[in-house]
Amino acid sequence: MPDTGKSVSTPRLVIHQSISSNDQSGFAEDVRAGLTATPKTLKPKYLYDALGSVLFEAICLLPEYYLTRAETEIFERRAAEIVAQLPAPTTVVELGSGSSIKTRLLIEAILARQPKLCYQPIDISKTILEQSAKQLLEDYPRLQITAHAADYTRAIASIARGDGEKVLALLLGSNIGNYNPDEAREVLRQIHGALRPGDGLLLGADLKKSRETLEAAYNDALNLTAAFSRNLLLRINRELNADFDLKQFKHRAFFNEEQSRIEIHLVSGVEQKVNIRPAESQPALQVDFKPGETIHTENSYKYDIEALAALARATGFTPSRVWFDSGGRFSCNFWLA
Repeated sequence: MPDTGKSVSTPRLVIHQSISSNDQSGFAEDVRAGLTATPKTLKPKYLYDALGSVLFEAICLLPEYYLTRAETEIFERRAAEIVAQLPAPTTVVELGSGSSIKTRLLIEAILARQPKLCYQPIDISKTILEQSAKQLLEDYPRLQITAHAADYTRAIASIARGDGEKVLALLLGSNIGNYNPDEAREVLRQIHGALRPGDGLLLGADLKKSRETLEAAYNDALNLTAAFSRNLLLRINRELNADFDLKQFKHRAFFNEEQSRIEIHLVSGVEQKVNIRPAESQPALQVDFKPGETIHTENSYKYDIEALAALARATGFTPSRVWFDSGGRFSCNFWLA
């Protein structure tokens, strides 16, 4: 993929900012399309601006949000086993890397069996890439980082590999759950298309469980998840010159059993009008809300192992190994390309 933005480069760190000049207009177009649809929707990828990324990292520390702890436990117990699924030397590509905290356990396991590692994180937030890369390079002298500040569905085409290296692609944190079934298949096909035979994908996926446990994870007592959701409205205000009143929107998260997914909505508390006045090249928009009307901002699909294996086969992968946390709440799935 051509690099359409600025790059940051030091001897051990390269950050390609592959955000094109079309991304801002793309945000405006997606907001317009979503808020004029019935029902109203917004794409979850836009939740992760600089503040949204920080809020999500805080959510991962909440007692109710078990997903991160469960996946970390798997890595603490099984990292050497996981990385041994591919022969050395290996390079690691992480899609939606965030702070890369859990990934450290895999990095350490790989560096225990090869002299150096090129880690290739891809995240929509350049800020969080810079912060996490700085700490990783301080802690691991044998690590090199080539990062991409971009939507990973596009930047996946930028995978680099040295002679004889296998690629271990990581899609962790149940990110796959944010996509509906058709979208999930398309994303996984894109990943498969960027890999070569013998490469691997490690997919973190949350598992079906009781409604009470699932709903508690997205309705935390500190209301951090609510702040994370409403931050998307704040971003629209800031970047598209809108006038959302955040106090007039409540967070609602519930388990839709028929669809096997958590749904997250922002609910209008009153009848109201919101004005969006983007750049001069784009027309203004007035959006009407009725009391109780919602903006559907995010899904988190929950899987069982049979559905995950079928998803692997449908997208060109061969399911190879599965690891679970001690509570059987979360799965890490190794698939071969």
